Amino acid sequence: MTATATGPGTRPKPGQDGNLRRELGFWSLTGVAFGGIIGSGWLFASFAGAQAAGPAAVISWVIGGASLTLIALVLIELGAGTPEAGGMVRWPRLANGPLAGTLIGWTMLLAVASTMAAQASAIVQYANRYLPGMYEGDALTVKGRLAGASLLLLLVILNWFGVKLFARLNLLVTVVKICVPLLTVVALLVSSFHPGNVSAGGGFAPYGWSAALTAIASAGIVYAIDGFASPIELSAEAKNPRRDIPRAVLTAIGLSVLLHIVLQLTFIFAVPPDALGSGWRGLTFASPFGELALLLNLSWLAAVVYADAVFSPGGSTYVTVAAGSRETYAVAKNEALPRRFAVVSQRVGVPRNAMALNYVLSVVVLLPSSGWRDIITVVGALALLSYSLCSVAAGTFRAAAPERLAGWVRGLGWIAPAGFVVASELVYWSAWENLRIALPELLAAVVLFAVLRRHRLNLGAELRTGAWLLGYLAWLLLLSAFGSFGGTGLIPAPWDTVAVALCALSTYRWGVRSGAAYLRR
Repeated sequence: MTATATGPGTRPKPGQDGNLRRELGFWSLTGVAFGGIIGSGWLFASFAGAQAAGPAAVISWVIGGASLTLIALVLIELGAGTPEAGGMVRWPRLANGPLAGTLIGWTMLLAVASTMAAQASAIVQYANRYLPGMYEGDALTVKGRLAGASLLLLLVILNWFGVKLFARLNLLVTVVKICVPLLTVVALLVSSFHPGNVSAGGGFAPYGWSAALTAIASAGIVYAIDGFASPIELSAEAKNPRRDIPRAVLTAIGLSVLLHIVLQLTFIFAVPPDALGSGWRGLTFASPFGELALLLNLSWLAAVVYADAVFSPGGSTYVTVAAGSRETYAVAKNEALPRRFAVVSQRVGVPRNAMALNYVLSVVVLLPSSGWRDIITVVGALALLSYSLCSVAAGTFRAAAPERLAGWVRGLGWIAPAGFVVASELVYWSAWENLRIALPELLAAVVLFAVLRRHRLNLGAELRTGAWLLGYLAWLLLLSAFGSFGGTGLIPAPWDTVAVALCALSTYRWGVRSGAAYLRR
């Protein structure tokens, strides 16, 4: 077949998956999931959630956890049935064609680079207590940005020498860093417990119920739980993906959501009532749990938290560097990056070129940013968009290529469209101020696709196959602009949320039909 053929299966399988090594068992995969989840999120998301929604942030965690569990079932089915390095990038390409592959590829590149930068920023913000001059005036200094870049380089070097070393170090780090949040919960509640805080600062939902929905993406709640996908991205290196990936992912999600709900309640109850004079949005902690411990004269706990603020995000970033390199490797397999990034080292079984590219991109994101909160506002929306495309891929495989599914998840016929609707709602609730940045960036990727592929593919046919994606991004942008989540309010609540659900269901069916037609070419 020629290189210009457009149908699936007409090209040799790209990449060098044969050089990857199947060395990850259940405990290693579970450690990867926990290692990805328990990072900077626990240090900041409880504060950011309370600041955004008050005590109602507890509801944000419940909704976010339930939503991501639904989405995780779709990813588990795909990961167990079609295990690939960087599967979340590969499955939409296999199911829905080159345009979907390019779009999700650029989405994941932005998300991975931003996540690495956010983790490094979190470490620097907490480390400022011991190394002054890295975070001043609610922003990273030049010194702080350079320290973050150096830290990321160290974690890249540790990942450079293979997945077995990565798995062993990560499992050890994960066991240690889970203990610190648990210790923090006990110490704060014993020292400062104020049930009246639930009604202080304007009541349980001082900024309205819409704030609790917006907080899911914009306050770092999705970001805090998002590491659950890391074992799925490493599925090509699992010893028994069909058996171990579902158990590892669901175990990690359940326990991590429970932990974060407890942390959120702890923060709400432990804040001294006199600190709420200006409401929850009046809190100005740069290092939330560390500063709260000092405020309560728990200097020993503050020392532990500040030390863990390097340890936990460092361990989480270690996972992100590994999983993110597989995602970038998959972007290159989708031909949205030069083929040199689809190379895997034969000696150690690691996509080193992809890892190096992610480091460069993460530094590009880190250097102009002001801090953790500045970076994660867009990360959540990008992650959710990638989940929605994977839901369409699952529906497409179910309709036209069932051999690519594991059959592990029962009820995929309703779970996949429900996952797409839920992901779309969470994207919409991210608020206009964030989507007006994220969505145009992805629409620009479509233009880039057209420019790069104009001589290699039947561009008209590919754009028709991916027209549902263009429509998806367009109506999300329009509804966000005119809706009640930071938009003009022309479409009032709850009708804007209803409109998103109806549009999402129609788009899902359109995407599955287009993907099935693509697979049958």
